[in-house]
Amino acid sequence: MATEEGTLPVQAATLYTKTWKTQGEPRAILAFIHGFSDHSNAYYDLFPTLARRGIQVQSFDQRGWGRSVNKPQERGRTGPSAVVMGDIHSFLLTRKEEKVPLFLMGHSMGGAEVLYYTLHPESPFTSKDSPIRGVMAYSPLIALHPSTRPSGLVVSLGRLAGKIAPRWQRHSPLDPRAMSRDDQVCAEWAADALCHDYGTLEGLAGMLDRGLWLESRASASASANTVPRKEVFNFWFGHGTDDKVTDYEATRRLAAALGEEGHAVTFQSYRGGYHKLHADLEAVRTQFAQDIGDWILERVDMPARTEDRTEDRAKL
Repeated sequence: MATEEGTLPVQAATLYTKTWKTQGEPRAILAFIHGFSDHSNAYYDLFPTLARRGIQVQSFDQRGWGRSVNKPQERGRTGPSAVVMGDIHSFLLTRKEEKVPLFLMGHSMGGAEVLYYTLHPESPFTSKDSPIRGVMAYSPLIALHPSTRPSGLVVSLGRLAGKIAPRWQRHSPLDPRAMSRDDQVCAEWAADALCHDYGTLEGLAGMLDRGLWLESRASASASANTVPRKEVFNFWFGHGTDDKVTDYEATRRLAAALGEEGHAVTFQSYRGGYHKLHADLEAVRTQFAQDIGDWILERVDMPARTEDRTEDRAKL
């Protein structure tokens, strides 16, 4: 399997990109958005596994992360939500003219970003004539796990500080032991210099605000948010039941709300799974990759909008 590295010039930045190519013409393209304190090259065998099934994976290191950082001052400097959404939009525009079906997927912070991108009314995304066949989010940062979620006062003070010093870098480490039930994965993540755990006050506030908006979307009445049939989308959600970083129940509530609105929603639980489902115990990571590939390939010949169908599956 071949890979190709490149760059994406966007909004006064140059972002690192990478493609995991298929052997022969791809059946589908998956545009992937990584999570907080992560980068495109840290997803183990997930992308090669999908490429072997004919799904070409294209990703980029987000602004402030991975190989898109050239100096320490840039760590975590994502900009506000408008910049984050603009980067994702620019990345997708480079794939708009391709004839291969396009799917959009994100993990953790990236999972919330792809949902915000496709659902928020102020996003540059428009569903009209969209080439995206399906939107996939796993372990999305809709809400932090109750054991680590900051209080409303802390969030308010952080938001205020972000307005005063938006580019102030704050070290916000996650517990490596919460990443996976595989001790080696936890150790490798902790030792990875590209997973630096820094965020700016502006970026951290934006990340939490996007989650709060998605939570409010989940709690709003279905009657207030009913989507016309022409706007129905394919959504896939995956979450480990023992995730200690992001809240499983928040993801489940949003998936249910979108299903009530008429979207075609699949929600898959992974019993005992931790935050990095792609790098959890062997049985989980294998099933997880299989589920993603199956879901994409089943929809290769479907339009972006399809008949409403809500599924709730428990895996493992």
